Amino acid sequence: MSIAYLVNNLFNFYFWFVLVRIFLTWIPSINWYSQPFKTVAIVADVVLNPFRKIIPPMGGLDFSPIIALLFLQFVQFCVVRLLLILGL
Repeated sequence: MSIAYLVNNLFNFYFWFVLVRIFLTWIPSINWYSQPFKTVAIVADVVLNPFRKIIPPMGGLDFSPIIALLFLQFVQFCVVRLLLILGL
């Protein structure tokens, strides 16, 4: 198993983790201070919060998670590609 394969899987796991966080925000009855939702919010918000500060909601819709996921995919592509070029 190569390092590139492992890093790619970690990025994929984090992508789905963030996606779960986004979908959970559509459920208004979730208590974000209880487990496991607190952990999901803490881990996923690491990548979401910087984009929320840059991109304001438009018309009541928050588009920052879309940009955050696209950015995450771009970083994944670059890192995995670099690892493959290096033969790792």
